[in-house]
Amino acid sequence: MAIPISSKKDDEAPSTPSSHYSDSKRSSHLRSGRETFYKVLRSWASKKFMTGCVILLPIAITFYTTWWLIQFVDFFSPIYVHTGINIFGLGFVTSIAFIFFVGVFMSSWLGASILKLGEWFIKHMPFICHIYNASKQISSAISPDQKTQAFKEVVIIRHPRIGEYAIGFITSTLVLQSYSVEEELCCIFIPTNHLFVGDMFLVSSKDVIKPNLSVREGIEIVVSGGMSMPQVLSVI
Repeated sequence: MAIPISSKKDDEAPSTPSSHYSDSKRSSHLRSGRETFYKVLRSWASKKFMTGCVILLPIAITFYTTWWLIQFVDFFSPIYVHTGINIFGLGFVTSIAFIFFVGVFMSSWLGASILKLGEWFIKHMPFICHIYNASKQISSAISPDQKTQAFKEVVIIRHPRIGEYAIGFITSTLVLQSYSVEEELCCIFIPTNHLFVGDMFLVSSKDVIKPNLSVREGIEIVVSGGMSMPQVLSVI
């Protein structure tokens, strides 16, 4: 009786631990390569997306603000619509011309007299006088008239500690009298919340640094959080 010596399973080569180790190592390399590729792809996509946001955000804000300003100033369009005149831009042009002629008229003696009379009535109205005074102070901050301009000059003072500086605006000057000594002081407004809220300091005129910045440039620096600050400032 013949007894089988070997089977089909015996003919196959047994798997060794080294082959299992090489397969697992190869799969781990492939997995790490995929993860590295996905990380690089995500990083590249996020950077490009943020670059697009950085480029489009100021453009979108500029167009939105401009469109809102046009709609705000264009207060003659409803009049033209009621009269049946539908010409694009006519209301805005009329509004700009009206504002210009108001400025010309108010610069004359008659216009200034009418304005003073109107302000006298407004200042005697409760609650309304406070709104008008606050609005007038804000608008006078950027007024081109040096006599009514709230912010006279842009200055730099040492604040709050030695070695630190703050940008402010001179609103007025005064003379401090003490016995036989007189000292000229500058009333300086340091904005702490954009341009409407801040602190007021009385600083000696000797300790005030006056850079070569206009009031409009100083306002832009404050509103932009220092992003529009020039690289070099020279002292007047």
